[in-house]
Amino acid sequence: MISLLLILVPLVAAALAAAWSDSRTRPWLLPGAGLIHCVLAWWLFCNPPVVEAGAWLGFDPLARAVLPVVSLLFLVCACYGVTYLRIRSERPNRTFVAALLAVLGLLSAGHQARHLGLLWIFTEGVTLAAVPLLHFNGTPRAFEATWKYLLVGGTGIALSLLGSLCLGYASLYGGGDGQLTFVALMAQGGGLSRPWVLIAWVLLLVGYGTKMGLAPMHTWKPDAYGEAPAIVGAILAGGVTSVAFTALLRVRAVVGAAGSGAVADHTLMAIGLFSMLVAALFLLGTRDYKRMLAYSSVEHMGILTLGASLGRAGVAAALFHVWSNGLTKGALFLSAGNIRRAAGSPSMDAVRGMSVLTPRSAAIFVTGMFAVTACPPFGPFFSEIKVLRAALESGHWVATAMFLGCLLLAFFGITRVVFGIVDGRPRHAAKAGSKRFVETAGVIVPPFFLLVLSLWLGLFTPHIVTDAWAAAVTQLFSY
Repeated sequence: MISLLLILVPLVAAALAAAWSDSRTRPWLLPGAGLIHCVLAWWLFCNPPVVEAGAWLGFDPLARAVLPVVSLLFLVCACYGVTYLRIRSERPNRTFVAALLAVLGLLSAGHQARHLGLLWIFTEGVTLAAVPLLHFNGTPRAFEATWKYLLVGGTGIALSLLGSLCLGYASLYGGGDGQLTFVALMAQGGGLSRPWVLIAWVLLLVGYGTKMGLAPMHTWKPDAYGEAPAIVGAILAGGVTSVAFTALLRVRAVVGAAGSGAVADHTLMAIGLFSMLVAALFLLGTRDYKRMLAYSSVEHMGILTLGASLGRAGVAAALFHVWSNGLTKGALFLSAGNIRRAAGSPSMDAVRGMSVLTPRSAAIFVTGMFAVTACPPFGPFFSEIKVLRAALESGHWVATAMFLGCLLLAFFGITRVVFGIVDGRPRHAAKAGSKRFVETAGVIVPPFFLLVLSLWLGLFTPHIVTDAWAAAVTQLFSY
């Protein structure tokens, strides 16, 4: 019952936000609901419930391994959102607050979905709920980004629906009863029709890979992340993509139980490395620091996918990276949002000297840059080391070399942009923008806190967290 509250509390709060009359107090529903959700998620994390085998929804080991950090990220972003919406008082916030809370509820449902059909419904719901968030700024470019997100994301979701139907038919064709719970599909195992399983895997990989932003299905990300408010980018990069990744992990477990795990791993490795390569090349050329974060997200989705292809050790490392990347990317997005409002431009061609105009945000941005490029002692360094170790132990020498090469190129690309905007003398656009923005505690503490969490995760990863990742791996490889 408590696990259902993770879904109901945000959705009820979303309905309450839609009916709330005072726009000045409405944003406080974000941290209020976020705090309740976070307490519930971490209580369940510390006291995992017993989930019935045939349950369609449940806080199972995989949900336990991911959902608490998504909840924590949302709570920190919600605290930032109160100040952000006060600064953006010229924009109505009713739809924004309601949609953001709806996203949290649907994410909670998606992570707990143990039925392929329910997983598709909740993932589609997240896609639709995010639309008004992307269009919050109301500019023509935001409108274009929203439509691209809908078209590309909608295509991916349509393919994942078709893949779900194919997987159900694989069960029927193999003599099963067509149940779409992951437990039932894994139990049928080798009885599933192999051709239909492989067709379903391709469709589901492309469908949910589009939601993650894997190349070449990543085309919505630069526009969406570039035009959306920073708080939305943080939740998309650290939260929304995670539900698509866990969906792939669940489907990969079914494919493995059907005897085609090697094929699935090869395709995951190929698309993961390709995503890293594409992201690294674009990072070397982009001059927009918010789009830079989008390409960095494409790179890290590639790291997750590569980890998922490397067996038990790789999946455990990927779950570690879900945590470390989500926290670090949240700090980067929020500090980048501060810089964007102070500078008046997202392009490094028009922005210089932000270490003078926004010294605290610039310091967080630079530190986050080192963290997200796997510099010790932050979380991404240790999670990527574990991915690297899994690749070496499994004998994938070429993949290891490509992995390291892409990381190096990405480091060059990201540092080029970050140091380009924080160094030097402020330009006119930045000087004008600085008069409209003050670095208050409300916009500095949240990204700083996320960085501290990333540091803590790297240096002092609690045993209860690593045990949760191990339990999720056991669940996924129980066939």
